[in-house]
Amino acid sequence: MLRDTLLYLSNQPRVFKFVRNSRLAKHFAKRFVPGETLDEAVDVVRTLNARGISASLDLLGESTTNEREARAARDEYLRILDRIHEARLDANVSLKLTAMGLDIDQELCVAVVQDILARAQQYGSFVRIDMESSAYTEVTLKMFEERLHPAYKANVGVVLQSYLYRTFADVEQMNGLRARVRICKGAYKEPPSVAYPEKKDVDANYVKCMRELMRKGNYPGIATHDPAMINEAKRWAKEQGIEKDRFEFQMLYGIRRDLQQSLVKEGYRMRVYVPFGTQWYPYLMRRLAERPANVAFITGNVLREALQRRR
Repeated sequence: MLRDTLLYLSNQPRVFKFVRNSRLAKHFAKRFVPGETLDEAVDVVRTLNARGISASLDLLGESTTNEREARAARDEYLRILDRIHEARLDANVSLKLTAMGLDIDQELCVAVVQDILARAQQYGSFVRIDMESSAYTEVTLKMFEERLHPAYKANVGVVLQSYLYRTFADVEQMNGLRARVRICKGAYKEPPSVAYPEKKDVDANYVKCMRELMRKGNYPGIATHDPAMINEAKRWAKEQGIEKDRFEFQMLYGIRRDLQQSLVKEGYRMRVYVPFGTQWYPYLMRRLAERPANVAFITGNVLREALQRRR
């Protein structure tokens, strides 16, 4: 129930307006989002690189409503790729197709993303196409397979989510293409008609997909903070004779920093997703939905600040 409530609140712009004006809420958000500017994100990436950790920069924002916004988002990503190249950072980028105009016009979206991929190709860099809610799964994978991957094979990858029933078949399809896949569990509220409602089934499908990607895939990203899943990935790699340089673990900024560092010390590759930008509220709500224990802290402090304002 709490998770469902948080996911509902993630789509409420009026709540965001209130929360963004709360200093304490912004302070809490910094645990998961290092800042609203590229400079702040770059500083974090430098720190991660110094610790032997790669990064993926993600400009927060979804569902542009017109062509101007979509092209502005493209320009921001070109600027991010330029900055990564200039600063010699060990980092790539991650983007959402809805931020690139998918809801406006598919041809516009393809053109915008191809501009970004061309810049990434120029620098020998990489772009991860994030997966959004199940409403976008089919169109995302079709666009990736037919319009993006053929021309930019080495520079583009996609995300699959284990809570969807369809995902293992998608894993097999992407492996056949030799596409780079990031496997995660999924963080959107989905109906039981398309997604496993029980955590145990999501976890079981994650392990099944992870094993297939590690055995037959092209440098998969194993995105999890779950020690049990990480241990299973290590065990499977050892059993199958999969070298540590054939895959990487991926985690979100601000979560399990201790585990990130311990994996690096063990010789595994680690990439941390570093989101930044002004549209941090929906992202924060989804992170809280994954870790409800954090809710008491932020809710109590925000409400306390609201009461003080009314006095």
